[in-house]
Amino acid sequence: PSHANSSSESSSIFLRQLLLFYLIYSMVTPSFIVGIIGNVISILVFTSPIKTFRQVVKRKSTENYKGIPYVTTLLSTSLWTFYGLLNPNGLLVITVNGAGAIFQAIYVILFLVYAPMDKKVQTGTLVAIFNVGFLGLVIAVTLLAMHGSLRLTFVGILCVVLTIGMYAAPLSAMRRVIKTKSVEYMPFLLSFFLFLNATIWTIYSVLVKDFYIGVPNATGVVLGSGQLIVYAIYKNKSVLPEKSIEKIDEEEGSAHLVKAAGGVIEMGGLEVEDEEANYLKNRSLRKGRSLSKPSHVDRQHSI
Repeated sequence: PSHANSSSESSSIFLRQLLLFYLIYSMVTPSFIVGIIGNVISILVFTSPIKTFRQVVKRKSTENYKGIPYVTTLLSTSLWTFYGLLNPNGLLVITVNGAGAIFQAIYVILFLVYAPMDKKVQTGTLVAIFNVGFLGLVIAVTLLAMHGSLRLTFVGILCVVLTIGMYAAPLSAMRRVIKTKSVEYMPFLLSFFLFLNATIWTIYSVLVKDFYIGVPNATGVVLGSGQLIVYAIYKNKSVLPEKSIEKIDEEEGSAHLVKAAGGVIEMGGLEVEDEEANYLKNRSLRKGRSLSKPSHVDRQHSI
């Protein structure tokens, strides 16, 4: 009897191991592997503002930084997370954007804590409008007024529009690079990782045949390629004289102020442009004195 029990236990263990192997094998598809890589790259992009907020906490001030990119990226990642929940095959979309939403929520909270009163009111109003009001309305309308595939279509279109807008945000930085013939405000590594991020998710969208993930990220590939080409053209160019740069600054006026940034994958040149604004302001106040170049602050984008 003991021998029979031992054989039965061995057979049971073997069957469980075989079943586990089958489950793992069935999950590890090309799309799953690409999606995991996309998750890793996207989360690295989402963590890029950590350095900025370390400085904010240390100085107990947001200085001239804007809260718009974090608010818009929080909206984007939240919408994509909701899209993943509606999609039967949206596990990897949920994991990356769920993590992104957590990071963005932390950034927004820190911004509200350390921002001056006027920026607190402004950013708090944006959070109430977009992250509470608009997001809540989208969820309510989707769940209560729509059924079946219409839900996925409605949320997917919203995600596409928002993400394309975020991928287009760095175009102002490209314009400045072309005018100044300097890549000072276009960090190569960030541009490269955003391009790589969009490429990975475009491949993923083809493998899973998801139009809503594919369109914005394919757009991101095109725009990201443009940034890298511009960088390659101007990386060894001489910088324009000080007076020429000041003339460009006067022509562009408030164009240096940041536009909405941001995500599945996110974007904008906000922190960099804020640093740029500080640098230009200090330079105009201290003519005749040398001024060190501002350190580059990482920008962010959303899947």
